[in-house]
Amino acid sequence: MDGNGRWAARRGLDRSRGHHAGAGAVRKVVESAVARGTDVLTLYAFSADNWHRPRREVAALMRLFERYLIDEAKRCVVCGIRVSVIGRRDRLGRSLVQAIEHVEARTREGRAMYLRLAVDYSARAAILRTALRLKSRQGIEAAEFLARMNGVIHCSRTVPPVDLLIRTGGERRLSDFLLWECAYAELVFSDRLWPDFNDRDLDAALLEFDRRDRRFGSVGQSSRPLQTAT
Repeated sequence: MDGNGRWAARRGLDRSRGHHAGAGAVRKVVESAVARGTDVLTLYAFSADNWHRPRREVAALMRLFERYLIDEAKRCVVCGIRVSVIGRRDRLGRSLVQAIEHVEARTREGRAMYLRLAVDYSARAAILRTALRLKSRQGIEAAEFLARMNGVIHCSRTVPPVDLLIRTGGERRLSDFLLWECAYAELVFSDRLWPDFNDRDLDAALLEFDRRDRRFGSVGQSSRPLQTAT
């Protein structure tokens, strides 16, 4: 979800206004993803490296996350969306952690789509922490490693690998996001800033995904439900 700050700057607004506009885009994209039959949607809200941003901006983002979780809990229950937050929680404020636990508990029975919000998330750190915990083990299988890593990032459900990763804002990199899960993901890069990302952009990314010949090192295409990350 890249481009909130630049979206605000181009309009002469404070960066926090861009983040609020980005939250509105989240609501629209989540609804669109459900309508298009997406099984799992993961949104990169705040990376571990984002702590290096100005304190005022970080504080505003944390307040926005908390308000979003509280405001959207009922809507997600009605729409059958299960919500969880992946990443570290020990560096988050107590009230935000309580909001996370509240929305996760309220939406636990959702079956229409699994929405994961990555907050204080780092793929490299998750892989490293899992490896350190398993350093005395030998012959560990990839499935068990992933299960252990899910525990590290508070993932409450076994999630298949990512099929499609969409990066907005004109950037062309993964930025430490779901590195293990994206081993065979199709990458689509959009110049659209996140607050402006809409149904047409999502459909364009899905159309591009459908054009790809996914062989996974062999032949043939996968028919699994779509797992999307952005």
